[in-house]
Amino acid sequence: MSSGRDPQGMTRRQLMVHSAWFGAAVVLTVAGGEVISHVAGSAGAAQTQARPTLRFAQISDSHIGFTGTANTSVTGTFTEAINQVNGLGFTPDFVIHTGDLTHLSKPAQFDQVKQMLTGLNTAHIFTVPGEHDSVDDGGQKYRQAFGAGTRGDGWYSFDIAGVHVIGLVNTLSFSKMGAGHLGTDQLDFIEKDVAPLSSDTPVIVFSHFPLFAMYPAWGWGTDDATQALSYLRRFSSVTCLNGHVHQLFTKTEGNITFHTATTTAYPLPHPGDGPAPKPVTLPAGKLHDALGIREVSYIKGQQTLALKEQKLS
Repeated sequence: MSSGRDPQGMTRRQLMVHSAWFGAAVVLTVAGGEVISHVAGSAGAAQTQARPTLRFAQISDSHIGFTGTANTSVTGTFTEAINQVNGLGFTPDFVIHTGDLTHLSKPAQFDQVKQMLTGLNTAHIFTVPGEHDSVDDGGQKYRQAFGAGTRGDGWYSFDIAGVHVIGLVNTLSFSKMGAGHLGTDQLDFIEKDVAPLSSDTPVIVFSHFPLFAMYPAWGWGTDDATQALSYLRRFSSVTCLNGHVHQLFTKTEGNITFHTATTTAYPLPHPGDGPAPKPVTLPAGKLHDALGIREVSYIKGQQTLALKEQKLS
């Protein structure tokens, strides 16, 4: 267990203190364009009764094709996650999958996950690739399956219900420490993409790797994220959603809030627990507590964005 401080990130102790929410249900509220975070059930967590104008769900790290004791049926738990999204009590305007759709980027695995995603009761599904989706070809098979309408290596943006949403790709090249990388072309895209927007536009960014130095010793970060985020700091509300780390964590830097997601496949150790982030095999009956989905609501006019975690039931 590391006790020193990495100059690019936080110590494990600082990370756990800063988070304090591993496994907790989290609600985000945007009031007057500012994101406010709190644990569900705490003061200020009450939900407004107004009808949301935008509702979507996030799923991540399905790892279709994985075989191992950490989860002997990733197909089964991914199916359960899809059913849970379909049972939210509303039809999401869209669903995002934040990468590692497959485990080894095999054509059959992409075909399988694409077919499974058609089971989601939603009009639109948006994805970004994880590193497992580009094992041997720089993401070519991923883009053949999921890249329609995207730019460059698969990035894109869209506007809906007054919110600007950006999907980024940071898993095709890596720093010496193994962190993700956006690259010049994508950084130029971000700068130009947000330039026309009013500073009071809520912005949601989703990617696979975190856009902050969560744990550099394991490559849990994006080496050029600081440049990307510099284009977003003028906005009153920016929410960044990612996968990759297979656990819940939150961090706030000024107007930007980062939220990592859990997985539908298998847990990874908390930062610093062991030498590397390898799949964790939990005691019988405990796996579902480490898996889950995320739902997000936005209420236009009241400037309210709510985010809630759900364990896989």
